[in-house]
Amino acid sequence: MKTGEIDRRAKPQGALFSDWTAADGWRLRVMDWPAEGDVPSRGSLLFLGGRGDFIEKYLEAMDYWRRTGWRVAAFDWRGQGGSEGERGAPDPQAGFDPLIDDLAAFVREWREGSPGPHVVIAHSMGGHLLLRALAEKAVKADAVVLVAPMVGINSGPVPASIAPRLARLLVALGRGGAPVVSDYQARIAGKDARRNRLTSCPDRYADELWWQKREPAYDLGIPTWNWVVAAYRSIARLTAGALASIQVPMLILAAEKDGLVSTSAIRKAAVQIRGAELIVYPDAAHEILRESDRVRLDAFARIDVFFDRQTG
Repeated sequence: MKTGEIDRRAKPQGALFSDWTAADGWRLRVMDWPAEGDVPSRGSLLFLGGRGDFIEKYLEAMDYWRRTGWRVAAFDWRGQGGSEGERGAPDPQAGFDPLIDDLAAFVREWREGSPGPHVVIAHSMGGHLLLRALAEKAVKADAVVLVAPMVGINSGPVPASIAPRLARLLVALGRGGAPVVSDYQARIAGKDARRNRLTSCPDRYADELWWQKREPAYDLGIPTWNWVVAAYRSIARLTAGALASIQVPMLILAAEKDGLVSTSAIRKAAVQIRGAELIVYPDAAHEILRESDRVRLDAFARIDVFFDRQTG
C-alpha cells in the first residue's frame, strides 16, 4: 500500500534499526531515520507509540516528518514490537515504572547524540508515559505534541468513578491475566468494532494487520485486567499539581468520540497544563495520525505550525 513517497508495508531504505539496552539489561528495538538530505535541518524528533504499537505502524507519519527536515527516532516499548520483555503484561508491582525508566534513559542518550532542538510526539499510552516523565522531571524536551494521550480511560458503559475499583476487584479475584473483552464479546461486537475505534481509514488499518500477520509477536491482543489496573495506578500519578508543574510548550490533539481514552479527561488536563494548546477533532477516531487524509493531513499541518512557532 503506497501513499505519497513511502510503501507502508516495507522497512524504508535509509532508516537504521538497531538495539538499545535498558539499565536492567532488556533489549529494545530502536530506529534512527536521518532527515531528507536536500531540506534544511529542523532538529531531532522522537516518536512514541501507544500500547500494542510498533515502529512500522507509523512509518508513513515518520516519513513525512523526515521529509520536512526532522531526524526521526523511535523505539518499541519493552514487551512490544521487536523489543524484549513480557508481551503486554506489566509487572503487578512495578506497573508502568520500568517504561518510564526506559524513556528517561533513552531520551538522555538521544539528546546527547542528536542535533537540537529536540521535540517529542507521543500517542495514547506513549502520551501518558511522556506526561508522567515530564511531571517527574525525568525527561526534557523543547516542545511536545500529545496525540489522544491516555490521561483517562474510556470505560463506557461502566462509570469512570467505578471502573478502577472494578478492575482491582477482578484482579483480586484472580482474573488479572484475562482480557478485558472475551472472544465471545469481541465476536458479538463485530469484526469492524476495533477498526472503528482506531481509524476510519480501512487501508491504514489493513496495514497494521499485514504487519501483525508477518510478525505475529507484534499483536498483543486485548489488554488484560492486570494492564488496566497498572494503567489506572499510573494515571492517578497525574494529579492536578503534577500536570501544573510541566513547563514545556505543548500541543494536544484529541478525538471527540474516542472509544479508548477519555476525551473529557484530556480536556481537563489541557486546562491544568500551563499554556497547553488543545485541538479536538469532532469526527476522528483514536489514531489521528493514521486517520483519513482529511484529518491526518490537518493534524500534520497543525503540528508543523506549532513546532515552527516553538523552535523556529
